[in-house]
Amino acid sequence: MDFGIFTFGELSRNISTGSARSPQQRLTEIIELAKLADQAGLGFLGLGEHHRHDFALSAPEIVLAAIARETKNLRLGTAVTVLSTQDPVRLFEQFSTLDLISDGRAEIIVGRGAFVESYPLFGHRLEDYDELFDEKLGMLLELRDNAVVDWNGRLTQNLAGMDVAPRPAQAKLPVWVGVGGTPASFARAGRLGLPLFVALLSGPARFRRLVELYRQSAADAGHDAAGLQVGAGGHFYAAPTSQQARDTFYPHYRAYFEQNMPRPVDHFPRATFDEWTEPGGGLLVGSPQQVIEKLLEIHATLGNSRYLAQIGLGSLPFAETARSIELLATEIMPAVNREIGTA
Repeated sequence: MDFGIFTFGELSRNISTGSARSPQQRLTEIIELAKLADQAGLGFLGLGEHHRHDFALSAPEIVLAAIARETKNLRLGTAVTVLSTQDPVRLFEQFSTLDLISDGRAEIIVGRGAFVESYPLFGHRLEDYDELFDEKLGMLLELRDNAVVDWNGRLTQNLAGMDVAPRPAQAKLPVWVGVGGTPASFARAGRLGLPLFVALLSGPARFRRLVELYRQSAADAGHDAAGLQVGAGGHFYAAPTSQQARDTFYPHYRAYFEQNMPRPVDHFPRATFDEWTEPGGGLLVGSPQQVIEKLLEIHATLGNSRYLAQIGLGSLPFAETARSIELLATEIMPAVNREIGTA
């Protein structure tokens, strides 16, 4: 299984002190964490896209380009690009350029986004939420597959035999579809024959039938369903012991839920947090062995070939995040791959 990390670059206020990192500090830390992940042998780094004061990443492509020059093997992508409010032509140009800078390591994970601030910001209507994504995804795939493009759009521009340049270093720029829990999104990704990234906001059992729908939709459309990649990811923190992991991470996870969610909660209780970390829950927080067991459960349920750990949530200190990444790379990843036979 391929392992990686992703982050939204939250600027959460510390619950005890009331202070938050500056965007400059957060971006500097993200680049350093990317270097650490690359050196540790992880395979992928994803950066989210948000357009709010409590997130540092509104232009992930620029940060990825900086990371490209500081790393050698790490594949670089978004998690996710809010495609509905992007110009597919500009997006393709940016990632083709990133692919050239990184010697063929760029990927795109596109989604509709749980946050909606980019719709009015870029002049789009929320009423067109799904139709915008559908049309722009079709346009992006057309741009990826053809150097000269003819395209007639309703919510996008028209292109009449126009060049799209530069072309990426890879023969075909990887485009994944990021999904939450909407059946139509799983079915659409399957019909298009695109790899799927599932955001596990709860335990994997909830997503079993949805991933089956994805694979069946792919087969019905004539794609090799068995050959399509499924990735999964979610909130993550590992420490040497379970108690240490829970006690260290809870205040920061609470800050994330109370400040950075699309609909922040008034209070995120410790009891709920502890329940989510138990077997069957979607929160991967604990000792390496506990995390390994949960990852094996996810793999047995979904058959995923990639797992992405969302790191650094809340105001978690840099050193704690770095140690968690090291445990993922040195203890958790090798054990999981030995167990599933891909070591």
